[in-house]
Formats: sequence, structure tokens, C-alpha cells
Amino acid sequence: MTSACDIAWLNDRFLPLAEARVSPLDRGFLFADAVYEVLPVYDGGVYRLEQHLDRLDRSLREIGMAEPMPRERWHSLCGGLVERNGGGNLLLYLQVSRGAEAMRSHVPAATLQPTVFGMASPAEPPSPDPSQRGVACITAGDIRWARCDIKSTALLGNVMLKWRAQDSGAGEALLLRDGHLTEGSSSSAHVVLDDELVSPGLDNTILPGTTREVLHEVAAACGVPVRVAAVGADRLRQASEIVIASAGAGLRAVTQLDGQAVGAGSPGPVFTRLYRAWLEGLAASCTRCAE
Repeated sequence: MTSACDIAWLNDRFLPLAEARVSPLDRGFLFADAVYEVLPVYDGGVYRLEQHLDRLDRSLREIGMAEPMPRERWHSLCGGLVERNGGGNLLLYLQVSRGAEAMRSHVPAATLQPTVFGMASPAEPPSPDPSQRGVACITAGDIRWARCDIKSTALLGNVMLKWRAQDSGAGEALLLRDGHLTEGSSSSAHVVLDDELVSPGLDNTILPGTTREVLHEVAAACGVPVRVAAVGADRLRQASEIVIASAGAGLRAVTQLDGQAVGAGSPGPVFTRLYRAWLEGLAASCTRCAE
């Protein structure tokens, strides 16, 4: 029995992660010509599996790639990663690159075979206590590329912004483009104004997040009104609560922004309702996949 999370998938086979090898001529390595997904696993079940795979399909279409395998094969891959890495609470990472060529070329050959990679990493179970879900954030200019709606591996801008947040003692950067909130460096961002959850509208600057969809669903379930509208920097700073959402970290409350308390400086009442409703729905949204 291997230790947890050291088994990966690469091009049709499971193998030790330490033995996985990709050509330096792979277009994912040379050009970030690749897309990916991160799927949470709670108690051995893959959360929102179909929605994540739907988004992976969308990302592939947007960069002009065909799906590398049928949906049932993805299910088997995910089930194998969960089983071979110990089950429990994990994060699955799936990546598809356009593949490797004989030489570096900006325009890919039509005959390339995609590189498909998957791995797992351990994850903490979600805290049952909403009061423990607070995080400090900073604001920063959105320096990322213009197609943030594609879940591409071209993440250098995100890395630089997340790094800036860490150096500032914060957990996330909330991004402003043309004076308006887009999202976090690795999360979607939402504000509470007059007890209403307000989310920026989807466009090319914002990833259509699966956890964003979940947040809107749980808001409807627990009676929190939702509005999709532009959020200016001034409205961001006036918000009584700020909520960020991501597959890897779930729902979190922003309790401090640029060194100033948000609301009372602790997770607020709207977040508490949303978080408890999210927790209650976790198990029903998980799929147990067979290898």
C-alpha cells in the first residue's frame, strides 16, 4: 500500500507520481497550451463531478481541442485516483494539454495527441464552524490575460497576485479591472449589500465558477436574494460582507480588506447562513466513481 496521494494518471495509465514524465516539447510546458480542472473530494465522493467535467469540455472547446476521452472514462480516472490515493478528503487535479511536437511552433500541428494528466492531493475536511472561515484579503489591479473565462494553465498573473497577497499577510487578492471587481486570484468574489448577495456578471474576465453556481443555489435555498451586477471599487469597500468561493477552499468570508475590517471583522450573518446551507448539501452533491 503506497502512502496517500503519490499515484497519478498520465496518458492512459496509473503510475507513481514521482515517475510521471512529460516531454519538454509538450505545448503545455512551452506555451501553457492546456486547460485544467480542480475537483474536491469529500469522504471519497467527487463534488459536482458533472459540472466540473462540463466546464473542462467548455475550456477545451474554447481553445479548439476535442475531448480526449468519453465522459465515462473521466469517471473511471477520477474513481481510480480517489481509490489509489486513500479516499477521504482530496483535491483532484486534471489537466489536458495539446500534446508534444517534434519542434517548437506557435501554430500546433493538426495531428497532435493530447497529454492527459491527473493527480490527487490531501485536503482538510470543511470546518463545521462558520466563524472559523474568515480570511484577510487585499485589492490589486487585475493584470491577467483577457480570456479568464477559460480555465487555462496560463496562470502567471494569478501566481504573481497570490504571491503579493501572501507577502502582505493576506490569504487572497481581490482584483479590480477598470475600477470594478472581477474575482479573486484563485476564487470568485461576491459582496453583500443591504442583505443581498451581489455577484459580478460573467464575461471574458471572469471564470464561470462551479462554486459560484453552488453559492447562488444555496442562497436561493436559504432565502438570500441574489443579484448579478457590476461591483465598483467603492461598493466593494462599502459591503457589509464579502464572500469568496473556490473548489479548493469552499466558501470563505473576507473579514479584512486592505487592513480594514469588513463589517464587524468576523464572518457575518449572511455568510453564516450560506455556509451552513452549503455544508448541508455537500453529501448530496458528491459522486462515488468506480475505476
